[in-house]
Amino acid sequence: MAIRPQARTDVNRSAILAHLGAHGPASRADLARALAVSPALMTQLTKDLIAEGLLLELEHSPSQGGRPARMLGLVSTAGRAVGVKVVADHVAFVEVGIDGTMVRSASEPFDASASTVLADLTMLLRRFIGGGGSAPLLGIGVGVPGSVDRQGNGLVDSTQLGWHQVPLGATLRRELALPVIVENNVNALAIAERLYGVGRQYENFLVVTIGTGVGAGIVVDGVVLRGSAGGSGEIGHIPVADDGPLCSCGNHGCLESFIGEASLVRVARGRGVIGQQSGISALRAAADADDAEATRIFSEAGHLLGRTLAGIVHTLDPEIVIVLGEGTAAWKHWSYGFEPALRSSLIPSRRGVAVAVETWQDESWAQGAAALVLATPFDADDVAGDQGRLVRERLVEQAAPQAGLEP
Repeated sequence: MAIRPQARTDVNRSAILAHLGAHGPASRADLARALAVSPALMTQLTKDLIAEGLLLELEHSPSQGGRPARMLGLVSTAGRAVGVKVVADHVAFVEVGIDGTMVRSASEPFDASASTVLADLTMLLRRFIGGGGSAPLLGIGVGVPGSVDRQGNGLVDSTQLGWHQVPLGATLRRELALPVIVENNVNALAIAERLYGVGRQYENFLVVTIGTGVGAGIVVDGVVLRGSAGGSGEIGHIPVADDGPLCSCGNHGCLESFIGEASLVRVARGRGVIGQQSGISALRAAADADDAEATRIFSEAGHLLGRTLAGIVHTLDPEIVIVLGEGTAAWKHWSYGFEPALRSSLIPSRRGVAVAVETWQDESWAQGAAALVLATPFDADDVAGDQGRLVRERLVEQAAPQAGLEP
């Protein structure tokens, strides 16, 4: 695969905004050190961001001898984005600033199988947007568990939601009159990781999510791989047994049919660990209370996940595997089976691959969706198409007056 340095440069531009938002004003030298880029590149990147009205030069920093450094800060009115996580029974929303920092969040009940599903989602989004801040809204990012043809088109197929060729992007754009970018939810998380998370330090990494489903976001040379139809990373549907449980995709023996949340609950009920009306929280509580059978269920899931990921690590050769998702709330129980299975299944040269397990909050999915919008102004590969260009136009329109201001 060809290396795309321009895409990495554009990620650096987003990372500058994120760093200043999280840590406050900084000098160019401080930014270069923090983001591991050359001083010359940092000078050019910040020059562009100032010209675009996203950064302002502030006061000089105190000098220890020599020329004082000029501090850079965010233009606080540069814009905001809304991110949406769609799952079968609820929708999560976040509003974030231009630096990716979450401003507010909300969660609403939702029925993805309803005949009025698009009208319902439009209504919920309109209500959430109406309670937002005064900064210009650049666009809406939507993360869904399934395949999306193109980010800027947003035609969705999802076995989890029961959707086939649902025109999500076109409907929301028409009803809300805003740019809308739609992506597989794990790919969106991978973009957020690349901009703001552990993945900022790596060019090649794998994001794995466990919970209701099992998925992966694949980053190679700093770019999220989407595949021919936007469906790459569906590791939950890797066949791991000839005659296994029925999966939501219609096949038998998929990884997800063994270690997805519904499967763990089914096994726990069958073994008498939890009641017939109890769910995953009861299973986790039993494991936390040192119930041997509950712990074994998670450990078995971890073992199967570890062996499967070993094959993926051999195929992709990532620098790090980042594990996310609601399932990580019980990771200490998964890890008993996961670590031995992963390490013993890897060839010697790969056994040192790093694994990071991140603390999970439900809003993380929606923040990942918002990152679709925030990455768009620096989208060298034009993945978001016409919708990306609309986001850039909105950014330029509101930032242009700021670009001429003197600090």
